[in-house]
Amino acid sequence: MPEYKAPLRDTKFVMQELLDCNAHYERLGYEDATEDMVDAILTEAGKFTEQVLAPINQIGDEQGCTWNDGNVTTPDGFKEAYQQYVEGGWPTLAQSVDFGGQGLPHSLNSHIAEMVSAANHSFAMYPGLSHGALATLEAHGTPEQQTMFMPKLVEGTWTGTMCLTEPHCGTDLGMLRTKAELNDDGSYALTGTKIFISAGEHDLSENIVHIVIARIPGSPEGTRGISLFAVPKFDVTPEGEIAERNGVNCGSIEHKMGINANATCVINFDNARGYLIGEVNRGLYCMFTFMNAARLGVANEGVAAADASYQGALAYAKDRLQMRSLSGPKNPDGPADPIIVHPDVRRMLLTQKSIAEGGRAFVGYLAQLVDEVEHGTDEKLKAVAESKLALLTPIAKAFLTEVGFECTSHGVQIFGGHGFIKEWGMEQLMRDTRISMLYEGTTGVQAIDLLGRKILGSKGELIKPFAAEVMAFCQEHGTNDEMAEFIKPMISFGVKWQEMTKEIGMKAMTNPDEIGAASVDYLMYSGYMTLAYFWAKMAKVAQDALANGTDEKPFYEAKIKTAQFYFERILPRVKGHAACIKNGGESMMALAEGDFLF
Repeated sequence: MPEYKAPLRDTKFVMQELLDCNAHYERLGYEDATEDMVDAILTEAGKFTEQVLAPINQIGDEQGCTWNDGNVTTPDGFKEAYQQYVEGGWPTLAQSVDFGGQGLPHSLNSHIAEMVSAANHSFAMYPGLSHGALATLEAHGTPEQQTMFMPKLVEGTWTGTMCLTEPHCGTDLGMLRTKAELNDDGSYALTGTKIFISAGEHDLSENIVHIVIARIPGSPEGTRGISLFAVPKFDVTPEGEIAERNGVNCGSIEHKMGINANATCVINFDNARGYLIGEVNRGLYCMFTFMNAARLGVANEGVAAADASYQGALAYAKDRLQMRSLSGPKNPDGPADPIIVHPDVRRMLLTQKSIAEGGRAFVGYLAQLVDEVEHGTDEKLKAVAESKLALLTPIAKAFLTEVGFECTSHGVQIFGGHGFIKEWGMEQLMRDTRISMLYEGTTGVQAIDLLGRKILGSKGELIKPFAAEVMAFCQEHGTNDEMAEFIKPMISFGVKWQEMTKEIGMKAMTNPDEIGAASVDYLMYSGYMTLAYFWAKMAKVAQDALANGTDEKPFYEAKIKTAQFYFERILPRVKGHAACIKNGGESMMALAEGDFLF
């Protein structure tokens, strides 16, 4: 199993040098988020993920969760690790002090979440879903509901879930059948079945608060008639104490491709007492608070997977001896050269490195936008941050999980036959990561959201704030000879990006299927371009550090060389996506349904 090492140096580079978190936190009033405090927290997070979570990752995969008469037992070590997680105060880090949290920035917590996911994806999902439940209750819950549920959720002694999917409806939530009937005391009785509920039942916490969508009898059909409820496993007193067992039962757990140590549950609600969150029939609006938080969390999973796979593959490539270098022996005293000298292995390693480090910068940037939205006082800046988040969230979620999965495949490939063997841990990373491309809406769903609803739906207005930021960077450094290799392709491909958007919009006026046909290629094009922006920014920071006489010359030189690799070997992929978009969707739709033969 690869030995996980928290990427502390690169995380600090992104936070402090690239994104200037110190000035960011000072401006937003995070008085406790000093540079020394942030460094100390990151260091402790590194120790916890390396020493506690990583060692039980493979055990969790081998043992999986067990179901017995509605109860779920997690693998050996998980309960103890979660107890340490709670005792360490990690669940409270970025939560409101009004409910027992530490009030530290979301962006700091986001980088820690990456480490937790990279060390142990299955474990990360147990506390991870609680953040979405908390965000939903804080934004839309009544003061009474917040008192009932939030302190224990913040503390981590309770956990939360999101219950959307039903056996007959996945993405099409308007088809749901779970019903909620009004009780005499103002609560609701929920009846129905939800499936694929991550962390829906387990032995880590005292209670589980399910955030559930359901339909109140008489409500409109489709998504206009969805309401949202908090439904605890054990009912809760107004003071937030556990009461009697609610009508919530785990019918079974799924046997899955990966993340075996996280219980993916069928949850049955049988007249379960629930509490309406927000207004009747406004459940989907409220649920988007949870879903948007979750989409950013899943984007982080893609980064974590890329980094974990890179770490394992790099260590192996330095140690494994196979063949001689084409340009002459590099290990003349040994029987063969280490495989890291071979160009194709370098190609895969640098792909992993460029995705992991570029993705870390991308997610870190988005996390700071969340800070702005949640704690900013300048309404104009908050509005700009909200626009950028609306545009970039589907790109981050879909693109980073797609390329993150690609990186886990490279990890298996670098190990060769050993990569296919369980004991090395690389195939587990690949299996565990595959689900991230499905969570919170598949790549296709995110692509339709981006192109159809966000870009074309806003007539291009939503893209303007982020495009203006990128253009300002290009203009500022456009005459810098050292930056030319990054700025010129960004401008060239950026112009093509704008042209494609207009062309798709024109085609869609006569054939709406053109949006669906172009959407995934458009999203991937957008993802590669967005990552190019962050790599160009990182290259500039590295150039400045070298010019100022840094003591870490190899670190900054590696940044520049990795940026050059990204621009020369990864960014050109956009040409293929552009060609597919130009060719349109006619060939996709030409074959009649009955002619799909086998």
